[in-house]
Amino acid sequence: MKDFTYVITDEIGIHARPAGQLAKEAKQFSSVITLDVNGKKAEAGKLMAVMGLGVKKGDSVTVTAEGDDEEQAIKAIESFMKANL
Repeated sequence: MKDFTYVITDEIGIHARPAGQLAKEAKQFSSVITLDVNGKKAEAGKLMAVMGLGVKKGDSVTVTAEGDDEEQAIKAIESFMKANL
């Protein structure tokens, strides 16, 4: 299991467009990728679940990847978040 924590810097937080892009990115991997924010968890590959977290600017998100390609998955999601969120 690999994980990292990221603080959201986007003014709007994780809204529809980046949530969709994040889900698309997460679906490329066989590992289960989970977002944990403010005590709520969601699988990153499920758009509506990610939207349901209601992530705002300044929220600390812990991302966990568990599976065969967890190393690549965690690096890709971390890069995505730094570039887009």
